[in-house]
Amino acid sequence: MNIPRPEYPRPQMVRNVWCNLNGLWEFAFDFSNSGKARGLVQQEHLEQTILVPFCPESKLSGVEFKDFIPAVWYKRRFTATEADLSGHLLLHFGAVDYACEVWMNGKPVGSHQGGYTPFTFDITDAAIVGENLLTVYAQDDLRSCRQPRGKQSTEYFSHGCDYTRTTGIWQTVWLEAVPAVYIADYQVFPDYRNGKITIRTEICGCTEGQTLTAAASLDGIPAGQASAKAAGSLLVEIPLSPAVLWEPDHPALYDLTLTLSGGDQVTGYFGLRGIEVAGHKVLLNGKPIFQRLVLDQGFYPDGIYTAPSDEAIKADIVRCQELGFNGARLHQKVFEPRFLYWADRLGYLCWGEYASWGIDITKPEALAVFLPEWLESVKRDFNHPAIIGWCPFNETSVGYDCKTAKDTVRTVYEMTKLVDSTRLVIDSSGYVHTGKTDLYDVHDYEQEPAAFTEHYAHTDQGESFENFPQWGKWDGKLPLFVSEYGGTWWCPGVQGGWGYGETPKDEEEVCRRYCGLTQVLLDNPKICAFCYTQPYDIEQEQNGLFQYDRSPKFSPEIYQRIRETNLRPAAIEKTE
Repeated sequence: MNIPRPEYPRPQMVRNVWCNLNGLWEFAFDFSNSGKARGLVQQEHLEQTILVPFCPESKLSGVEFKDFIPAVWYKRRFTATEADLSGHLLLHFGAVDYACEVWMNGKPVGSHQGGYTPFTFDITDAAIVGENLLTVYAQDDLRSCRQPRGKQSTEYFSHGCDYTRTTGIWQTVWLEAVPAVYIADYQVFPDYRNGKITIRTEICGCTEGQTLTAAASLDGIPAGQASAKAAGSLLVEIPLSPAVLWEPDHPALYDLTLTLSGGDQVTGYFGLRGIEVAGHKVLLNGKPIFQRLVLDQGFYPDGIYTAPSDEAIKADIVRCQELGFNGARLHQKVFEPRFLYWADRLGYLCWGEYASWGIDITKPEALAVFLPEWLESVKRDFNHPAIIGWCPFNETSVGYDCKTAKDTVRTVYEMTKLVDSTRLVIDSSGYVHTGKTDLYDVHDYEQEPAAFTEHYAHTDQGESFENFPQWGKWDGKLPLFVSEYGGTWWCPGVQGGWGYGETPKDEEEVCRRYCGLTQVLLDNPKICAFCYTQPYDIEQEQNGLFQYDRSPKFSPEIYQRIRETNLRPAAIEKTE
């Protein structure tokens, strides 16, 4: 059978020999969450099947069950050889929502909590030569207020801006056989001013006398190399020649090969670029850049959280670039690494976010749940040049106006800056800020351009439109980012649903609103970025520039006018 999502799922750290475990798995619902007591770990078979990596709520899974699912079970068989078990056999999961336990041939091999980040288990001791039985259990309680859920609905039906849920495996599962000493991870720290990179590498099982060699190339031509004696953790610096910068108009990517003298080798890539703030401007490689973003929520009609194909991921980015957008807020979800791969390749600026909705940050225990999951996502995506900033929380409103909530948001901001000093960080997008943030952003869904203009008319005096003025007033010093706007309701012929503002009378009125609102933001010298809601409809939320299935909503002429507006120079790009 054809394997769904056959591409290597971790583009920053590729091994040539691997085994994709996607495909038909045995499957069972566990509505009473009693499977362990009923012996499902030891049970040889489950009664249903599911197509992994698609969640059981999705059409592509072959199950398409959309009610609440407290727990699920999976089983799959695979064959291991003596060569596979001569070093270490690693079992990788791209993401499982939410808490997961795994057994190999009935033996526990590990557990993981967090529905959006990858994890790996060394299954060498539990696997055997010949046929092996892999068992996976996942539980999910998104109504508990104790786990991040993002935009997954807590009601039976999708409603408002919450949509169909995702339970269990929703990204690729794969195997890799590695030597006794192997490369576990690496991070690239670019220094665009000095034309060099520093690589921090983690090595497992390191012994005396081994060497790590890091080699960079550009378009197949060697660009730098360095070696060092291997250790559990080591730093390697590579001066680059030529030193070519990664930018949206020219997303130059260096290929990277890490070779361990013990036999392990991984390949990846990196971009040479830097992001920083200067006054009211955001600088990319020392030059002002205006971010023309869309609010991408990463949902698909047939796969829910999981794209039906790698081509569909790329097409989403290309479609937005053709309208003059140069990036996206990856909203309330940690996107698949393949999305970031294409963003890197195509020069598409991204803000990495977490699915913060669903966890009650007024509770002291929320930090212990949220922070490890969030930092796992930061670590996973650290090497992607397309990501220029992080935003762990979205719309922490006045309901969170207490010391515990403020301390949680500030702590997450500070920890994010500690583990990644190379990027910008927004403490919490939209409503309220804690006083610790690199940009001040607002959400503003005013539909009339004249009124929208008034909201930002006095920014020279440090004033701006505020959703919640009682917490975090903009002082006029930070760059101002209108990180959600627009969202105009337009879906003729469709009953129900919603969008922002009164429904326009025709597509010309939609275009007038879009162009008028966007021009206000482009013309303001204190505004460094905008983010339009949104590129495509999602279920009942009908305010996209395209239908949910990505088919056009408007005539080619309307799309052309949107593109022309987006590509107009911004004031911040013209001022010295």
